[in-house]
Amino acid sequence: MELRSRRWQGSLMIKIAAALGLVALGDVLFFQNERFGGWFGLYGLGLIAALVLARPAVRRDWRALAALFFAGFYALAFARDPGPLSFLLFWIAMGLATLLPATARFGDGWRWFQRLLVHALKAIFGPLADLLRLARVRRRRPAAAPSLRRSLPTLILPLVGSAVILLLFAAANPVIEAALERLAIPEPSESSLGRLVMWAALFVMIWGVLRPRRARHVLATFDGTGDLALPGVSTASILLSLIAFNLLFAMQNAMDAAWLWGLMALPEGMTLAEYAHRGAYPLILTALLAALFVLVTLRPGSATAANPLIRRLVALWIGQNVVLVASSALRTLDYVDAYSLTRLRIAALLWMGLVAVGLLLILWRMLKGKSASWLINANLASAGLLLSAVCLVDLGAVAAQWNTRNAREIDGDGAALDLCYLHELGGSALLPLARLERQAAPGEFRTRVSRVRMRVQWTVERDLSQGEWSWLAERRLAQVHRELGAGARLAPMLPYNCEGVAIEPEPPVDAATPAIPSPGLTGGEER
Repeated sequence: MELRSRRWQGSLMIKIAAALGLVALGDVLFFQNERFGGWFGLYGLGLIAALVLARPAVRRDWRALAALFFAGFYALAFARDPGPLSFLLFWIAMGLATLLPATARFGDGWRWFQRLLVHALKAIFGPLADLLRLARVRRRRPAAAPSLRRSLPTLILPLVGSAVILLLFAAANPVIEAALERLAIPEPSESSLGRLVMWAALFVMIWGVLRPRRARHVLATFDGTGDLALPGVSTASILLSLIAFNLLFAMQNAMDAAWLWGLMALPEGMTLAEYAHRGAYPLILTALLAALFVLVTLRPGSATAANPLIRRLVALWIGQNVVLVASSALRTLDYVDAYSLTRLRIAALLWMGLVAVGLLLILWRMLKGKSASWLINANLASAGLLLSAVCLVDLGAVAAQWNTRNAREIDGDGAALDLCYLHELGGSALLPLARLERQAAPGEFRTRVSRVRMRVQWTVERDLSQGEWSWLAERRLAQVHRELGAGARLAPMLPYNCEGVAIEPEPPVDAATPAIPSPGLTGGEER
């Protein structure tokens, strides 16, 4: 027991040293040098290294090492272009890496959701729990062992007496008085308190990785097999439902094909853009309800799933659902043609793709008799692959590039270029704006594009100068200077709005108060 306690304390000291080292590194980066943005991604690499060095069990588990590989990938993705998605995926991967060595087998996503949630909640109080445990271990030591607590009564008299004498000497000796004043504890300031809060937050975060808090009990995944007794649900009712559903879906898909491919005119008063916007999301909801119907009524091993006719009708229906999802995507693309591309519309198209994959996985599960755990993991794997790819793709830059290439002002077709939306995209739109500025014909439109580009460029340069670094922002600025040359300089001009239209500044309310000059980047910002 004593040997085990000493080993635990030795391991604890290593982790404390690693945690304090990372806190010191964080203080240098985030407080002393005020580095933010992509620096958090590089800091995440240091956290990965600390976990590998302080936890031998992690080094011996290939699953944990695989999770750390993905954590490193997401940390670099965050350093490249900071965003909430790569940040969230990094912490999920770190949670997996620190918890996997204590699990015999992986299980499924539902169990891991519980483990990660419990681990995150317990980690908040982890340092306090370990401090209490360390105090209990020290109380169990033999009485003969020296301790500060037993020596304290002996030290009270000499310490207090020396302090009183030193204070009396300070009243008579200016040298001692000056030395004591220099040793005085400084008054707490807002900056020092913020620094202490940052230290505490970093330590809790790091300690949660180095000292994982496992969930003792997790809820098992419902297997979703065999017959489920539901009122009104029988082989006959499911068969009739599938026949009716297939007919309804066939009608909807036929009408979608006729309207989307121009084979039939839309109802009077409805434009193609209105039709595209109106139906995309309800159709996706219909597909999700269809997936739920199949999961509940055609479970592997049930009598309905074993019926050959029902299985064929389900396969046909899921196929029609995939066609329905495809028509929803086409509707969205038609809406993009009419009203330009946005990040949310790209995300909607990606979501539709995930829904289609999920439908096919449900069909495969029914045909092959796979478990509910298999279905959960398969869907999580497909979602994880997509989200990992999105970490490396700036959806805002994709939208900005598409809009600048297909704007009405460029090719005479499509939607008018929304410069305010490009300004809202910030650094994501910097390169597309610079290329549009270089290619557009001289005139009022090019002037407006140039003004918006300068406004976005000023914001990116300001963020970099204030410590909010990212590799992608530096690369974009360098590319702008290469493409525009001398034109990439930020020239002073009148204030203008997000559309690049010059506006006259309002006169000051108090005539005695002079107006603050503005470089024209916004109505009230200064470079």
